Amino acid sequence: MDESDFTPEGDTVSYFEMDADVFFVHPTTYTGDKHEDQWNGNVDDSRLNKKTDEGTIRFQASAFNHAGRIFAPRYRQAHLNAYFTKDKESAGKAFDLAYVDVKKSFEYYLKNYNQGRPIIIASHSQGTDHAQKLLTDFFSGKPLKSKLIAAYLIGMPVKKDKYSDIKPCRDSTDTGCLISWRTFKKGFSFPKVPDSGNILVTNPLSWTTDTVYMPKTANIGTLLFDFHKIKRHTIDAQVNGDILWANKPKFRGSFLLRTKNYHIADINFYYFNIRENAVYRAENFKKLTAKK
Repeated sequence: MDESDFTPEGDTVSYFEMDADVFFVHPTTYTGDKHEDQWNGNVDDSRLNKKTDEGTIRFQASAFNHAGRIFAPRYRQAHLNAYFTKDKESAGKAFDLAYVDVKKSFEYYLKNYNQGRPIIIASHSQGTDHAQKLLTDFFSGKPLKSKLIAAYLIGMPVKKDKYSDIKPCRDSTDTGCLISWRTFKKGFSFPKVPDSGNILVTNPLSWTTDTVYMPKTANIGTLLFDFHKIKRHTIDAQVNGDILWANKPKFRGSFLLRTKNYHIADINFYYFNIRENAVYRAENFKKLTAKK
């Protein structure tokens, strides 16, 4: 058992009756704490691993554990500063090295654990940058695409036409498709950029890409700081241009929250809707496959 196997309700999941797997690529947790001064994190760094496990694996990867067995590899993730440095060459090498680990981990998973099972690809932030490459290298135009339940590529811009044969999901049960969003405070807007209008934004309360507002009542449950404290009907959602709008969360001290970028909570805000949806898609994939 690890952090991905636990639930906010206090139980652990049993994978014996699950037919699917989830390959989760975690976001950046190598952010500049003491001794974090190299371009890539060390997979043997126990302190960094603890931070990753108790953070993103517990609060993000676990959202998918009702849909399938979780595989969430450690990798030599690029430092957070790689996204902001002017030294693009070194940063590029750091991201390339990180992807080498993710790719090798996925190859190892396929060889030793998959055994023909359908797969959900899930990721956040830096993990989404790597997950997009996984789809290119292993799924798009490849036989493995027939095993793709869905790809939840969250927290980074994903082009709607990124892949010729893996399209945005149309609804809550569509399979073999893409899901993505980036969450910001309601009212926030980006300046127009070249890809504006071609960025996939899925509403995690309706699972469509239209601009229909979804109220807080549609949100089954949110997690903020306490993994075992479920907040019901507290965050809304609406697609606006290239991003997802959400209301400001309320918690003790929330009046001090000044950021309009809710990136860190892309999954936490919609944790239980994601969990429910991953199950729906896995079940629908199984039904569709049985008919063939």
